[in-house]
Amino acid sequence: MTTWKIDAAHSEIEFKVKHLMITNVTGHFGEYDATLTTSKDDFTDANISFEANVNSVSTKNTQRDEHLKGEDFFDAANHPKISFQSTEVKKKDADSFVLKGDLTIRGTTKPVELNVEYAGVTVDPWGQTKAGFELSGKINRKDFGLTWSATTEAGGLVVSDDVRLILAVQMIKQA
Repeated sequence: MTTWKIDAAHSEIEFKVKHLMITNVTGHFGEYDATLTTSKDDFTDANISFEANVNSVSTKNTQRDEHLKGEDFFDAANHPKISFQSTEVKKKDADSFVLKGDLTIRGTTKPVELNVEYAGVTVDPWGQTKAGFELSGKINRKDFGLTWSATTEAGGLVVSDDVRLILAVQMIKQA
């Protein structure tokens, strides 16, 4: 069995949500950890666990970040972590997979599917073996208890229910 750990310095964990239904607001988590274990070189039997610190959320707007950490959204005081545990990896072709797993946000766990593009394995200048992956998917925030909403004067939503997940992940093979 081979274990891989996330290289947080070379990875990005982002989400995008429509604001006023006309533009996207991008947020990211600055503190997170992930472990991948596999016995196959093609990662088809991978077991992946991921955890993000809710208090590390950033949208480049302090007031919005505090609102996201509060009871209207993530409720970081009571639910400080977002977690994911894989349940299945399904290979579509040489470089594409569907990753299924259980995502837990705000104490609610739901199954999700993420599309995965495998970028390959390489050895960095310091002798570390690294694997790269791009993951994407979509969740409905209300499925996880993030139900805060407001409408504009014209009746439009301030924040959409759909949240796009975009992860660029570099994993380091452990000795």
